[in-house]
Amino acid sequence: MKNIFRNGVIVFTFFFFKSCITTHSKRMSINVPIVNLNDSLTFDNVSQILEQNTNLYKIDQLTWKTFLYQPHVSFRIAHCDSLLFLKYYVEEEHILAQKTEVNSAVHLDSCVEFFIDPLQDGNYYNFEFNCIGTTHLAYGPNRKDRQFIPTAMIKDRINTWSTLGKSPFDEKSGLFKWEMVVVIPTSIFKFNNGFNFSKMTSNANFYKCGDNTSQQHFLSWNPVYTKDPDFHRPEYFGVLKFH
Repeated sequence: MKNIFRNGVIVFTFFFFKSCITTHSKRMSINVPIVNLNDSLTFDNVSQILEQNTNLYKIDQLTWKTFLYQPHVSFRIAHCDSLLFLKYYVEEEHILAQKTEVNSAVHLDSCVEFFIDPLQDGNYYNFEFNCIGTTHLAYGPNRKDRQFIPTAMIKDRINTWSTLGKSPFDEKSGLFKWEMVVVIPTSIFKFNNGFNFSKMTSNANFYKCGDNTSQQHFLSWNPVYTKDPDFHRPEYFGVLKFH
């Protein structure tokens, strides 16, 4: 009886360990191409360079089953040494854009997000954009210990363009498709001076949320295995390999 019990413990331990490895080993990666943008920074010019030179990736991981609504979300990414280019594509049934102040709670609106630990040192920047481009940006090792990037710096250095424009609006319901282009310079990474993206390997994740929309939702590119929705979990970031 003692041997059977011991074997049972061994078997249980093996399967528990195997389950943990399977859960935590799904770490996706992207090879981020370098591109040349000789024209001015505009929605059309950045869109064109991205659509000609990059792959489309989905933000479709729905790991919190309490929130089953799943809008269609994808993105493209590229860089040119000191600039990072992102384009989001969103199709959803409810859009909301009430936040207009930099570093306000844009996650309450229809929102796309990009979290990156550029140097893989455990500290990350959370770039959050509501659907009219209002930006929230802070830095730190976890959800609680964060420092805001100054408002003036964000306004001066980050470019956002949305097909929904810049004006705020209350929730609209129907079927909406919108796109957003974001240009992020290395100079905005206030706590990591003197780097460029070339040949860098970083940890990152991409998200879609809408906390105050009629169909609350929380999606990620790399899956996040927590009990409740929590984007501030760098242990679940995927990998960006910059060319």
